Amino acid sequence: MSGIFNTMDIAASGMTAQRTRMDIISQNIANVNTTRDENGQVYKRQTVVFQENANASFEHILSNRLETYHAKGVKIAAIIEDTTEGPMAYDPMHPDADENGYVHLPNVNTVTEMTNLIDASRSFEANATAFNAAKSMAAKGLELFQ
Repeated sequence: MSGIFNTMDIAASGMTAQRTRMDIISQNIANVNTTRDENGQVYKRQTVVFQENANASFEHILSNRLETYHAKGVKIAAIIEDTTEGPMAYDPMHPDADENGYVHLPNVNTVTEMTNLIDASRSFEANATAFNAAKSMAAKGLELFQ
């Protein structure tokens, strides 16, 4: 039965990670036109970095030849800022225009963000399906003992 609970833990960690990713993508989309943040800077796109949620080091896994290694799911390693420069637009009437009339825009591409949002949503759905399947198997296993 512990295998079922491990499966649920792994799926739950995936859902949590993808939910965070969807939140960050939504934040990027919401700031697609933000030319000045609270620090007076152009908004920079954020991305989420995932990492395996394991307690074992690579050396430990290698020395035990994967015999005692069990996956623990995924976790958020970091939320990083994309430092690439965004496009510039000529708009001399904009309050954030430079002396030449150009406005520095955020490095957020709505099409890319929407594609990433669909990917994160589908990954969330896959993890939810795996979680529900494990839950159903656990319930069927408990029915056997009645």
